[in-house]
Amino acid sequence: MIKPSSDGLPVVNTHVHMPPNFSAFTSVDDVIATAVDEGVSALGISNFYDQTVYHHFGEAAAAAGIVPLYGLEFITHVGDLERDGIRVNDPANPGRFYLCGKGIDMGRAMPPTATAIRQGNDQRAAAMVGLVAAHLAAAGVEGADELSVDVIAGAVARRAGVPVEWVSLQERHIAMAVQEVLAKLPHDERAAALERACGRPSTVDIDDPVALQGEIRSRLLKSGTPAFVPEVPVGFDEAYAFVLAMGGMPVYPTLADGTMPICEFETPAADLAQKVIARNIHATELIPIRNKSAVVDEYVQAFLDAGLVVMAGTEHNTAERIPIDPFCADGPMSSFARQAFWQGTCVVAAHQQLVTRGQTGFVDASGERTDRTVAELADLGARIIKGEVGSDGPDRRNG
Repeated sequence: MIKPSSDGLPVVNTHVHMPPNFSAFTSVDDVIATAVDEGVSALGISNFYDQTVYHHFGEAAAAAGIVPLYGLEFITHVGDLERDGIRVNDPANPGRFYLCGKGIDMGRAMPPTATAIRQGNDQRAAAMVGLVAAHLAAAGVEGADELSVDVIAGAVARRAGVPVEWVSLQERHIAMAVQEVLAKLPHDERAAALERACGRPSTVDIDDPVALQGEIRSRLLKSGTPAFVPEVPVGFDEAYAFVLAMGGMPVYPTLADGTMPICEFETPAADLAQKVIARNIHATELIPIRNKSAVVDEYVQAFLDAGLVVMAGTEHNTAERIPIDPFCADGPMSSFARQAFWQGTCVVAAHQQLVTRGQTGFVDASGERTDRTVAELADLGARIIKGEVGSDGPDRRNG
């Protein structure tokens, strides 16, 4: 049943990380149950590294009356931006260019690139686990010997209810495992153990798991810390080709004032829109919880003025359980932004259905805009999401 938001639009979200990716949720079924409770009409999965869980997501969403939207996310690099020290949408790493794909066709086989991307991440994660375990042991932290890839991945798989082979560990998984080691210590020993490991007292409440995981990640796993291992980023062109091979729409995920000062690539907003189009990307996404409402409106207006479509998600890539319905850092989104995000989500739903049926959608196989108008696609997508026309469920051809 469609449950409208406060301004009458259906509740939609195009970007949620779901287990076994690091997530606020314990499992895909937890995501769907929460989405049902919150009256969500269309929901987009956007995982890194492994998409095997997507079929279960699609089946569970469709059974609950929610339109599943399939997406991808990549950490790419652009050499000239890195050389010139230009921050794109990663505040800590110049040249790192996050890229998403939306509305992919799950009936297609993943390209060979998928295996290389997964292997690169798994090798990095294994190296980080080894380094952090050795560092904690050297600091005299009891239980450090419990940290291994097999143990951490097994715990992730059990929580998510998936085979361990589907798990590709991320920094956040490792930080949670360290936090859980500390949680097993007597309460009066935890702060001292953390101080020995980090070299200085904690600045957060050690009884707050979310805050403590964030501190562990920043002090032990990030650049310049004891267990940091450089990411194995994919080339931008390679990730872009991956999205198109899966029939998807390349999408630029916008950080905006999620960091201050705003990344050089992203300001001013009108210039960002032109830079995105220059890379043959015709759709953008915001994570409004990072941003003030006025900034969201500024970027949405710039994107629309440039002819881009724009959508919104929540990520849910920390342990904090926030609503699935996107909102801003300083309160609700404006009606203007919500309308734009609704239109963009409808375009994704329409594109996904069309490409799954072997037709062209918002962009073609080279990433160029087709002659289908935003209005035409938004109308079709709205009818799909509202249940006025059928939406295609998961296709078992890909597993």
